[in-house]
Amino acid sequence: MSTIRRSTALSAALLALLGAAAPAVATAAPAVVNGTVHNLQLHLRNSSSSNWAGYAATGGPFTSVSASWVQPAVSCGSATTYSSFWVGLDGDGSNSVEQTGTEADCSGGRAVYSSWYEMYPKYPVNYSNAVHPGDHFTASVTFNGSGSFTMKITDSTAGWSKSTTKSYTPAQRYSAEVIAEAPSSSTGVLPLSNFGTVNFTSSLANGQAIGNYSPDSINMVSGSTTKATTSGLSGGSAFSVTFKHS
Repeated sequence: MSTIRRSTALSAALLALLGAAAPAVATAAPAVVNGTVHNLQLHLRNSSSSNWAGYAATGGPFTSVSASWVQPAVSCGSATTYSSFWVGLDGDGSNSVEQTGTEADCSGGRAVYSSWYEMYPKYPVNYSNAVHPGDHFTASVTFNGSGSFTMKITDSTAGWSKSTTKSYTPAQRYSAEVIAEAPSSSTGVLPLSNFGTVNFTSSLANGQAIGNYSPDSINMVSGSTTKATTSGLSGGSAFSVTFKHS
């Protein structure tokens, strides 16, 4: 079983920090963009992944997924590191992914926060709204029929909301997931930002607690190094992911 991570096109703020050019338009699959791409990362069910931590329900078809979380503050040193937090349909055992979430990256000792949506295999699209640690987010992806999906993310702290509807007919809707993730490059998974602990609540698939689907509980592990751990489900829909190592 494989997982597809969302394409890590860098946010405008991070591009400015790094002095890089804007990404080129994607073709059939993402090419290297500023040194980062989305790779297929193998994980074992109910065990570990090199780039995901959280819960993924599989078997589908799924028509919706949603969750809430508080944007974590990243602790930045001199290294450039990355992390993202999102809800999505597909991506676990399928070749498409429809998702939306937030980012928390570090560059030059500075934290860079952003939000985005993506319809893989296209690149993600970053929203221009400011994202701050401590902001309360709710995100959802909903299948509208005929290959159409609506991706919505709301920052209730700052009082803004974005909703985007796009179509991708081959989407299988095989999985629904709530995930904390480390981006990948053409050479492998990139260093994970120290986000402390992110708490996900109201994690629902098809309007029901994700725990009702006996979801895959995933820890992020690289070799013998545990990078992030996932807690058990509380009430079938609340859990936390805790950073352990970059």
